Amino acid sequence: MADAERPYLLDHLPPGFLEARARELHRVLPGPTLIELAGRREPPLFVSLLLHGNEDVGLRAVQELLRTHRLDRLPRSLALFVGNVAAAAAGVRRLPDQPDYNRIWPGGGPGITPVHRMAAWVVERMAARGVFASADLHNNTGRNPHYACVNRLEPAFLRLALLFSRIVVHFTRPRGVQSMAFAPLCPAVTVECGRVGDGAGLRRAVAFLEACLHLAEIPARPVSPEEIDLYHTVARVRVRPGARIAFGTGPDPEADLVLVPDIDRLNFSELPAGTVLGWARAPEVLVVENDDGERLERACLGVAPDGTVLVRCHVVPSMFTRDVRVIHQDCLGYLMERLPLPEPVRAAGAG
Repeated sequence: MADAERPYLLDHLPPGFLEARARELHRVLPGPTLIELAGRREPPLFVSLLLHGNEDVGLRAVQELLRTHRLDRLPRSLALFVGNVAAAAAGVRRLPDQPDYNRIWPGGGPGITPVHRMAAWVVERMAARGVFASADLHNNTGRNPHYACVNRLEPAFLRLALLFSRIVVHFTRPRGVQSMAFAPLCPAVTVECGRVGDGAGLRRAVAFLEACLHLAEIPARPVSPEEIDLYHTVARVRVRPGARIAFGTGPDPEADLVLVPDIDRLNFSELPAGTVLGWARAPEVLVVENDDGERLERACLGVAPDGTVLVRCHVVPSMFTRDVRVIHQDCLGYLMERLPLPEPVRAAGAG
């Protein structure tokens, strides 16, 4: 059983779990649930899924993975945290009265709600078990390649990420994300598996989890530049709350912000200074901040005197989306730069 500050705790898969779709999962699980399955090796691999209710890749990947294994003979113990079951039932990222379940984890500020304290309890329980590795599975709303995210540039973290993709993004904001909470305990990674329904992303997620289950240890071998395309997030792009957003090829008197129609096609592209991303009624409609909270509209992306939204420096966008609800609940996207491998994690003799 669970109370308001703990998830439901199970030591088995409940009937119907392997068959349920995300929208149906509330009939199987009454709310956030931690399912601990025993395996031949300890400590457990921790996997979080459905932190965003409309991103079902984690559920589908775990279902496919477990269908191929005898549950009493898993290669490694597995701890599954099934997050926002209520939002999944509604097919949305989060319900209006809920916090974002990927912003509730320790390190994001005081645990001001029961779900914050629930997330802290999960981390404490996994710390006591000596968790092996952590994987947080997500879909995107915009067009992006399949990529992994890490919060630490250490060989074991990068090796874990490379099991999923050679494209790896290093970020330290926003706080309160699952991977950052687990980083002090074990190698931790977030994997971004494309849009909902992306079959290739699902297959890659299943293969990644299978590889993690079979690892005896995570290699700490240094990484060479030839193995990885490494990026670092330099800014988050938000839109003023309540701003009216449209998509088009020029200003719209009915909108506060018009974005170019194919803005999500720009993700992971090298954008030169001067690239037009849209048109804004006023400069303050966009907020561009770095990890330290410094405003970067003048340096990176801002609104020109004629209202044109311009890239002001060479950047690589990621997770730019056309989903207006996601833009308002989270952000428009992120700005990145390519990141050379730091010397301590670079293979000896590598360029």
